[in-house]
Amino acid sequence: MSAPLDHLARTGHLDRFLIAGEWVAPRGAASCAVVDPATEAETCRIPLGDARDVGAAVAAARAAFPGWSARAPGERAAALARLAELMEDRADLLAGCVTLEMGAARSYARAAQVPFAIAHLRTACEVLRDFAFLTRRGTTAIAHEPIGVCGLITPWNWPLYQITAKLAPALAAGCTVVLKPSELAPLSALLLADLACEAGLPAGVFNLVQGDGPDVGAALAAHPDVDMISITGSTRAGVAVAKAAADTVKRVAQELGGKSPNVILPDADLERAVTLGVAAGMRNLGQSCSAPTRMIVPRDALAEIEAIAARAVGEMVVGDPLDPAVTHGAIANRAQFDRVQAMIGMGIAEGARLVAGGPGRPEGLDRGYFARPTVFSDVRSDMRIAQEEIFGPVLCILPYDDVEEAVAIANDTVYGLGAHVQGRDRDLVRAVAQRIRAGQVHLDYPAFDPHAPFGGYRQSGNGREFGREGMLEYLEVKSVLGFFAEG
Repeated sequence: MSAPLDHLARTGHLDRFLIAGEWVAPRGAASCAVVDPATEAETCRIPLGDARDVGAAVAAARAAFPGWSARAPGERAAALARLAELMEDRADLLAGCVTLEMGAARSYARAAQVPFAIAHLRTACEVLRDFAFLTRRGTTAIAHEPIGVCGLITPWNWPLYQITAKLAPALAAGCTVVLKPSELAPLSALLLADLACEAGLPAGVFNLVQGDGPDVGAALAAHPDVDMISITGSTRAGVAVAKAAADTVKRVAQELGGKSPNVILPDADLERAVTLGVAAGMRNLGQSCSAPTRMIVPRDALAEIEAIAARAVGEMVVGDPLDPAVTHGAIANRAQFDRVQAMIGMGIAEGARLVAGGPGRPEGLDRGYFARPTVFSDVRSDMRIAQEEIFGPVLCILPYDDVEEAVAIANDTVYGLGAHVQGRDRDLVRAVAQRIRAGQVHLDYPAFDPHAPFGGYRQSGNGREFGREGMLEYLEVKSVLGFFAEG
């Protein structure tokens, strides 16, 4: 048995939910297999909850809310800091969970998935240090108050990072939560819940119920005692949650799909811009909603760009996620593997030209959800591979003739989550960035900034995560007129 699975089995939490500070048995008998994407073998089974489990968890969160929201911000920050320290202590175990549940290369899980998740907790503590929950505007007081009980619905592609992106600001704001992680990648969530108990979070502040979208997700979204839902997932899932939440008029924050452009301007350093662009588009095997999978390039440099892209893909090592030499592991699950293969076939059928990769598994791999990193060129903006989120290691190169056309191609999408712009002329880079309709734009591959607000335009969702703006999502605004009046 793997170390992560052995640890979770010894805790006895694999078949339990965390409700009101206790690990309790589910009400029903439904279960779901957790599959190792690298071997296609079932590693364990987890229980699937139902509306009764959701009701118990929401009641626990509601009961814990008055006490937690009344705690001083410094006390809430201290609890989050303890949890961050415990995550750092168990970083190897957390990385092992991520690799086992969704196939990321162990090196990538250890270098990105886990540290970025911890960064959200550290950032929430920093935001709390400087945040004024009560401010003055003339004689009126403007108060920011926690919204209440929050339902958090998280995906399988960044299973730990997406949890802390919601959990940290919600708890920092003074809210209590009920978490529904992806039933396809539940192991890191279970370990995180274990650490939250060890960190001393009061009973009911953080509750976890495993389950699928139609049962647990829908019950959480529709529950009248849930004040807010925050979901990260597909646009389809976000729409379903919003509809379920509508009858109770709760706040809904959605971080959904994307088809992010990477505009390579004519004066860019092509070797750097394209090499790093391929890496960015295929980080986490392309299973990132903001991955820049549309590389928009000058037509007169197309041949050179294709050669650089092919060379960059050729240096990627796909295989056993536990092998230190492997850079890219397996696609997270069978359904997504099949989707990636179908879309590669669609690109060929649409007339796009293969520069690297293609359908099927890499040579020598006959088992596991392994996909070949693939680059298409001569892609037109009206092709399905340029419009639909593939969520795999598939990069589309779209040529342009002038910067106006580049901007038009970048904005030719129903999404608007992320974008990238590369070039030497900083004024032009900034000008193009300001014209792209997206919630977060990266200029010349900057470092990850957990304080930079993240979220989308259009069908990429609404609301923001990360930093101060991320915490504001979990706060109501109250104005008290005459609060500072004399006499």
